[in-house]
Amino acid sequence: MTFDLASILAERQGEKYALHDRHLNPQLVRVLKTLGYDVNFTRGEGAHLYDVTGRRYLDLLSGFGVFALGRNHPAIAAALRQVLEAQLPGLVQLDVSLLAGVLAEKLLARIGMAGLERVFFCNSGTEAVEAAIKFARMATGRPKIVYCAGAFHGLTYGALSLNGTEVFRKGFGPLLPDCVKIPFNDLPALEAALKGGQVAAFIVEPIQGKGVTLPDDNYLAEAARLCKRHQALFIADEIQTGLGRSGRFLACEHYGVEPDMVLLAKALSGGFVPVGAVALRHWIFAKLFDRMDRALVHGSTFAKNDLAMAAGIATLEVIEEERLVEKADASGRALLADLQGFAGRHELLKEVRGKGLMIGLEFGPPKSLKLKAAWHLMDSARRGLFCQLVLIPLLRDHQVLCQVSGDDNYIIKLLPALTIDAADRQWVVSAFDKVIGDCHQIGGAVWDLGRSLAKHSLKARAGAGAGAA
Repeated sequence: MTFDLASILAERQGEKYALHDRHLNPQLVRVLKTLGYDVNFTRGEGAHLYDVTGRRYLDLLSGFGVFALGRNHPAIAAALRQVLEAQLPGLVQLDVSLLAGVLAEKLLARIGMAGLERVFFCNSGTEAVEAAIKFARMATGRPKIVYCAGAFHGLTYGALSLNGTEVFRKGFGPLLPDCVKIPFNDLPALEAALKGGQVAAFIVEPIQGKGVTLPDDNYLAEAARLCKRHQALFIADEIQTGLGRSGRFLACEHYGVEPDMVLLAKALSGGFVPVGAVALRHWIFAKLFDRMDRALVHGSTFAKNDLAMAAGIATLEVIEEERLVEKADASGRALLADLQGFAGRHELLKEVRGKGLMIGLEFGPPKSLKLKAAWHLMDSARRGLFCQLVLIPLLRDHQVLCQVSGDDNYIIKLLPALTIDAADRQWVVSAFDKVIGDCHQIGGAVWDLGRSLAKHSLKARAGAGAGAA
């Protein structure tokens, strides 16, 4: 058998949307075509994408944070080639993986939190959440899991039961019982939920990914203290925020918190091979795997495959060697300051917030009458017009790829590669300045048109009145 990838790519590149429309998800194809996002991307390098014509785009999605190291990082690719060439006896199952042991050792050392001594590997972030639910219930003997409104956590059944966004949950019930939703950033609500001694764990994103919602300075530390008092576990979902995204290796470090479990995925893959991880305290792990006949009571067939483990090891080495945590902190501070500078010039921009290279731009109602009409029009049309005014021109006119963070808000989330440079930051600033400025001009035009129509109507009424007299 001769497999020729180059021939497949060359001969069938133009069919990809038709193939997805026919065999996969036609609704996604409709969305992309409606937004003008049906760009024929053919190559990725670092923070950039290239289309079939060679045009370069700045990727501010980075695969929802997967490509923190940029796309096709040569060090990760080289590590994977070495694994393939070594012909390792992977996934023997009745054996243990050397590379998994090395990755666990390096990961725990990099996290550097006392008490986190064990790692469970899986294939994705949502699998890490599923594992955390099982581990928490087994370790505590309690049924309830507390989670926050606005949280994501994943789309498999257990993770979906902890998903705070209704659009993902609708139609899939009944979901996992004993899952209790509370508001984010609300300590009294957490304390009330913890009372009664039935809560196994509180799971929280240190920075909520959906809207880039930051906690109050003392929220996470106090939440951890409340969990300890009520003997519930504190689980930090760092699937999106971890591995340098927030300008710290873990976002928890900003708030002085040491969780009982830390969930990781996305960036740990190096952008190549899916991998998820749960770092947890030894006593929790020991409650689950407490006897030899329970050595395999929880697992995942492909979890410790050598390609994934090598990708994880290489990723940690690249983060260290290229000082990407420090770079994300510095680049994020600079970009945040530039974007926050728009607030005085652009009324429609309500707030710019974030940490490191996880930044949210939230749009909201303006103060001036001249722009309120435009906002009312946008609000009536909801997300569609917002995309037309902001997202579409960003891609079409400035080659900047990003997303609205949800159907129910006006927040654009930026998750660029941690490798972006000063030129990339200026690209972002210039593109957003122009597009938001154009929104204000459109708003002014809507206002002027409304006034003109109103004046014309008044004159017509006056003329009709005079004729009747």
